[in-house]
Amino acid sequence: MAKANTRKNQRKTEKNKAVARKDKTTNNSSNVSSSNLVSVNNSYNLNFETTHDINIPKETISQVIGQEAAVEVIKKAASQKRHVLLIGEPGTGKSMLGAALAELLPKENLKDVLAYPNPNDENNPKIVSVEAGKGREVITKARSSGKEFFKNQNFFLAILLIFSLVAPWWVRTHYTVQYGATVGAIMFASFSIASMLFLGAFFILLKMGNKQETKSLAPKLLVDNFNKQTAPFYDGTGAHAGALLGDILHDPYQSGGLGTPAHERVMSGLIHKADQGVLFIDEIGTLHKVTQQELLTALQEGKFPITGQSEISAGAMVRTDAVPCNFVLIAAGNLQTIKHMHPALRSRIRGYGYEVYMNESMPDTPGNREKLTVFVAQEVAKDNQNSQKIPHFTKDAVDAIIDESRKRANKKGHLTLRLRDLGGIIRAAGDIAKQENAELVLRKHIEKAREIARTLEHQIADRLIEDKKDYEVILTAGKKIGRVNCIAVIGNKDVFSGIILPIEAQAIPSVGNSTITLTGKVSQDDRESAKNVIAVVENYFGFRKKYNFYIQFLQTFKSSEIDSTSAGITVAIISALNKRVVRQDTAVIGAVSVRGEILPVAGVSSKVHAALEAGIKRVIVPKNNVNDILLDPSDKEKVEIVSVEKIEDVIKEMVG
Repeated sequence: MAKANTRKNQRKTEKNKAVARKDKTTNNSSNVSSSNLVSVNNSYNLNFETTHDINIPKETISQVIGQEAAVEVIKKAASQKRHVLLIGEPGTGKSMLGAALAELLPKENLKDVLAYPNPNDENNPKIVSVEAGKGREVITKARSSGKEFFKNQNFFLAILLIFSLVAPWWVRTHYTVQYGATVGAIMFASFSIASMLFLGAFFILLKMGNKQETKSLAPKLLVDNFNKQTAPFYDGTGAHAGALLGDILHDPYQSGGLGTPAHERVMSGLIHKADQGVLFIDEIGTLHKVTQQELLTALQEGKFPITGQSEISAGAMVRTDAVPCNFVLIAAGNLQTIKHMHPALRSRIRGYGYEVYMNESMPDTPGNREKLTVFVAQEVAKDNQNSQKIPHFTKDAVDAIIDESRKRANKKGHLTLRLRDLGGIIRAAGDIAKQENAELVLRKHIEKAREIARTLEHQIADRLIEDKKDYEVILTAGKKIGRVNCIAVIGNKDVFSGIILPIEAQAIPSVGNSTITLTGKVSQDDRESAKNVIAVVENYFGFRKKYNFYIQFLQTFKSSEIDSTSAGITVAIISALNKRVVRQDTAVIGAVSVRGEILPVAGVSSKVHAALEAGIKRVIVPKNNVNDILLDPSDKEKVEIVSVEKIEDVIKEMVG
């Protein structure tokens, strides 16, 4: 009986502990300890002291990090010669995937392409393909055969030269004997001048004929694949129509025998040079619609004639035979690119290839941390290809880069894949170490690089914060009625920085329905989303009287995200209605739903850092965003993080 009671009491105790844990977990408003803000685990199985000890993969496809799905697609595209559309943010490895595809393609089918004159129609040059590397031999032989006719003329020219030198002296001697020295001298001068003029005219005509004959006989090499070890890879990003599709040079001398033959003015485009290879075009949506249509024709036919791209050029009348251009297209861009793509071009890629959405982050696992370590070694090696520009990184410095990757991911448990920006930090840290004559890059160099390599948006935000603090636009101490410190972002999705955004609210009784008016540089979407605040204030807090609410964003700097300030707007309105003060050492981040729930927002880590730099002591964040916040150990004690779930929790923490 006693044992039964003991087991019963133990079960009761365990139940009470479970309830206590549940109550603690479901607590709506809680202070988050600094130890819980950053759960950093830099463990991985790669053993090294510096990045010099790390083996870097030679194949480009093995150097692509965090894009496993895209890598598999590229391998399939290489084996089957499929087109690929890569959609993603800058710096995620799109161009590297294109170069990797070129390495995987076979090179045994490469051809050289030559343009020959057409004896029947000079404005329609003939196109001939030969084995790769043979094009130069064909041109050399053609030029040599064109000079055979003029070999004997060099001997004839030597005879004329001797005659022109000897004749004046013979004439001088002859006429001196017959008519005297004066006549002999006159005839000598006359024959000397005549001989030089005749010899010069003959020499000029001989050379012009030689040049014209060589031009008319020798073909022009349009595509040269001599000694290429891999399939060709060309980057057509930003190329105009002539560079992409080929062009005919303008000839200002079209008469009198001075003009350049049409086949000599043919210029091949990137689509022709990429035959049996890869053509990479980033931001393909920026191409003109006509250019996209012609690119589609090249993809469909596998060949495309070259003609003049300018209607006012002499090359507009020249059109070659179709030039081979059987290439694999790797098109890239962001989500906006799809809107500007020619529908038929995208349909062609989708029907004869793949579409891939690039990853912007990858899970923070030991394996992925090892990949980032290899990436650091790759960046050092790339920067040191010609000469040693930056030193190698220590293991502690690599850990600092991994920490920076976590911060830039802005997502809990993830590492950023915007590796181009991360590479900027690596090079900046290497430059600092090089300047200090350090043998290795240390963690302290990474910390200095963060300040030097700040984005333009971050620098602007810092300067705006300092200016606003000087004029007391931003308050970090005391209490005010109807005034709240919110945090928004400036920039765009790719590059942004948090910025303190003070708002003030005023409530005026209304004879009609309640309205809300936002002033400052806010978009129409932000004005519409702010209407949710009226529903929260009227229904959630029981205010039945109608008001006109006026919200002023103090000195707004074209913020790209004001929707995350709706929780702050609600607090400001409640403070203005009740005439209760709001703590100015506290900033709030989060959007509010019509049911009064605090919704998570993006970029919360950058926003907390902005509050920290502005001197804010407390930051209220949505509970679901707590794990997204990454702070350096030195910053953990400078700011208090308060997590909330409901709007009344925000009011309790801010309103006095």
